[in-house]
Amino acid sequence: MGAAFAALFGMTLVTGNLIGITLTLFGLLIMKYMVGGNYVALGDGLWNIFNNFVLTALPVFIFLGEILAHSGVSKRIYSSISPLFSRLPGRLLQTNIGSCTMFSAVCGSSQATAAVVGAIAFEELEQRGYRARRIAGSIAAGGTLGILVPPSLALIIYGFWQDVSVGSLFLAGVIPGLMIAAFFMVYVGVSSTLHPEDLPAQEEPVPLWDAIKASLNVWPFFVLVFAILGTLILGLATPTESAALGVATALVLAVLYRELTLAVLWQALMSTVRVFGTISLIIVGATVLSQALALSGIPSDIARWVARSGMDPVFVLLSVYAIYLVLGCLLAAIEMLLITLPFTFPLIVGLGYDPVWFGIAVVLLIEVGMLTPPLGMNLFIIMAVSGGRLPLGEIVRGCVPYWFILLGSLAILTAFPAIVLYLPRLVMGG
Repeated sequence: MGAAFAALFGMTLVTGNLIGITLTLFGLLIMKYMVGGNYVALGDGLWNIFNNFVLTALPVFIFLGEILAHSGVSKRIYSSISPLFSRLPGRLLQTNIGSCTMFSAVCGSSQATAAVVGAIAFEELEQRGYRARRIAGSIAAGGTLGILVPPSLALIIYGFWQDVSVGSLFLAGVIPGLMIAAFFMVYVGVSSTLHPEDLPAQEEPVPLWDAIKASLNVWPFFVLVFAILGTLILGLATPTESAALGVATALVLAVLYRELTLAVLWQALMSTVRVFGTISLIIVGATVLSQALALSGIPSDIARWVARSGMDPVFVLLSVYAIYLVLGCLLAAIEMLLITLPFTFPLIVGLGYDPVWFGIAVVLLIEVGMLTPPLGMNLFIIMAVSGGRLPLGEIVRGCVPYWFILLGSLAILTAFPAIVLYLPRLVMGG
C-alpha cells in the first residue's frame, strides 16, 4: 500500500493536466485505507468549495486579464510609460519592470503578465540592440509580480482555501509588491551602469515634458486600478464585485479604443474557460485530498508534534521555506498552494505566525519557483516569446540576480512582518 501511495504522489509531481485526477485518486485511496471509506464528507466539501462566493472572483479576474491581453490596452500602457522610464539607467529594461508592475495591478497572473509584456517588448528591444539575456531576465522577473501585486489569483486561492480575508491579502500585497519592483529597478539601473555593453548606444532621450505628456495617456490604468482596488479599499465592493467592476471597465476602455471585436471577446472567453477549467479540476482533486488528510488527522498530528517538540518556530519556518523552494522546481503555483497548504498552514499559524503574512510569504516563494528550472513557468514563457531563439540556460542566467532579490525580499519581510501587515491593519483593522 505504501508503494501505491508513493507512486501516486510521484504522479502528482510529473503529470501536467492530469494532476487534478491524480490528486483525487490519491485522496480516495487515503479515505479507503486510512479512514475506513468515509466518503460522505466529500459531497459537502466539494459543494462548499464551489459554492464559495470568494471563488467566483477567480474566473472573473482571469477573464479580466484575457480582455486586457487581447484588446491592446496593455500595449497602450507600455507605449505611454516608455518615454518616461527610458530616461532612467537601463532605459527600456526599466520600462519592462514598470509595465509588468502596472499590468500586474489589473491582471492577477504571473504567466499572463510575462506573456503580454514579453510579446510587446522582447523582439523590439532585441532589434534595438539590448542583450537578449537582460531582456529575458527583466520580463520573467517582472512577470512574477503578477501573483503578488493585487488582484492576485494566487492570493484569492490562498484566501478561500484557508478561510483568510482576500481583501486583507490584497492590501498586504501592495507594499511588498512595490518594494520588490523598486528593488528590481535599482538592480537594472546599477547593472546597466556597470555593464553598458549590454545596452545599445545612448539615443537622444525624449524631452522630459514630452515624456510626461505621453505618460498621461496611461489614465486607463488608473481607472482600472480604482475600479478593482479603490472600490475594495473604500469598502464599496467585495473582491468578487471589484473583479466584475474591473471587467466592465476593461470592456468599456476596449470599446473606446476600438479594440473590442466579437473575435477578441470570444478568444478571451475561451481562454478563460480553458484556464478556469484546468484550475477547477485541480481544486476538485485538492479538495478530495485535503478532506482525506483532515479525516486522517495527519496535518493536525504534525502540528501537535512540532508544538510539543519544542523546536524553534524560526527553524520550523525556515524548513517550510526550504520545502517550498524545492517544490517550486517541480510544481506550478496553483498546484503547490493546494497540495501544501493543508500541511503548512496549520503548522505555521499554530506557531503564532499571522495567516495574512504567511500568505504573502508563500506567494513570494512561489515567485522564486517561477524563475527556477527545470519547471519555472516564466522561463518557458520567455522561450516562447523569443521564438525559441534564446536557450533556457541564457534565460536562467538573466534571472539569477532577480532570484536573489526575491529571496532577500523574503528575508526582509520575515524579519519585519509589519511591512506586510501595515495596510491591512490600517484599512481593515486587522
